[in-house]
Amino acid sequence: MLIAGSVILPLMMFYTQKQWVGLRVIYNVIAIIAVLVFGNIASLSIYKIINDNTVFMTAIHGVFLNPYFLIAGSYIGIYILYRLLLLNMEEQQE
Repeated sequence: MLIAGSVILPLMMFYTQKQWVGLRVIYNVIAIIAVLVFGNIASLSIYKIINDNTVFMTAIHGVFLNPYFLIAGSYIGIYILYRLLLLNMEEQQE
């Protein structure tokens, strides 16, 4: 399911943005929000670990239990594949 989603969702994003140009802006804004959420959760988790002086390798993996971190990370991955698909199609047209 994860592998199929990583192939199907970027393709769906590619074809839907061709049908409705407004989706390009929506996809980009969601990506900006996802990167902010992902980065802030990661940095806050690392700061807490350093501040609490806990064992780094075991405590940092708790960030993977945060659903917002996982959702943001998965969208970033799909978005990167979508952007690479767009870039590839632009290069093919040249």
